[in-house]
Parts: sequence; C-alpha cells; structure tokens
Amino acid sequence: MNVALWIVAGALAAMFALAGVQKSLQPQDKLAEKLPWVEDVSLPTLRLIGVSELLGALGLILPAWTGIAPILTPIAAVGLAVIMALAALTHARRKEPAAIAFNLVLAAAAVFVAWGRFGPYAY
Repeated sequence: MNVALWIVAGALAAMFALAGVQKSLQPQDKLAEKLPWVEDVSLPTLRLIGVSELLGALGLILPAWTGIAPILTPIAAVGLAVIMALAALTHARRKEPAAIAFNLVLAAAAVFVAWGRFGPYAY
C-alpha cells in the first residue's frame, strides 16, 4: 500500500506542479485559450491558485521523502482536495460536467493520500 501511496502522490504532484506553474506564470489571456474559467477570476486569484497548487505539489513529496516534518504531506493532500472541491463548484456554476468529474477524481486521489499518510501508513 505504501508503494501505491507514493505512486498516487507522485502523479498528483506532477499534475499539480505543472498546473501551478502555468497558472502562476502565464498571462491570463493565454491561459483562457485552454482554461476558459480563468476569465471568471481576477489575476491575483489566479496566481494564488497557481502558487497554492505548486506548494501543494511540493508538500505531497518533499516532507515524506526527506523525513522533515512528514505531517505536512497529508496536510498538503487535504489542501489540494479542498482546492479541487472548490474547482468543482466553479465548474458546476459554469455547467462544465467533464471538468467537474476530473476535479472529483483528483480530489479523491488527494483524499486517498491524506488517509494513507494520516492513518495506517503515516511516517
């Protein structure tokens, strides 16, 4: 099970790191071509989402891997699950069911990591 937790955490970290870097650095109008919802948020909010996703990605891997404050790994996973729940609400308001499903899958994966690292496979 520990291997499964590492695989899921690694996949989530890669996805959130890529998304976080894009949302943190790319111009809002360029992002709107691929992510139409960004037109509904201000630039500071978009940057906050990006930085939060990037920090969450780092939090999924670094604390558990280094053994330094490993409690931060499940906390990061919970934070990312909350971000995905809020994203699902945004997509529900915009009537984007495919995006909602994607957000819920990512949220479930983050909850799995949080459960494993808080509970039976904590460090």
